[in-house]
Amino acid sequence: MIPFSDEELMAPVINVINKVRPSLALDGGDIDFITVKNSKVYVQLKGACIGCSSSSSTLKYGVERQLRMDIHPEICVVNVPSGMENDIDNL
Repeated sequence: MIPFSDEELMAPVINVINKVRPSLALDGGDIDFITVKNSKVYVQLKGACIGCSSSSSTLKYGVERQLRMDIHPEICVVNVPSGMENDIDNL
């Protein structure tokens, strides 16, 4: 159980996202933070990351790993497909 509310997680999560953003940009990609809900971090991969075969590894071993190291080991990341930003309850 993560001992933080979703609201308490927002600022640290955004900081971590901004920390990993430059490494994604090196390959022509980007990441947008959408929200934190029930301790899940919802993001959307952009640019070259869309459709890239390594995008799931980027989320798991790049973004999620950094969030777990910097914030809490139980945080998980969910990539929100384009057009689904307002429908995260169904992901």
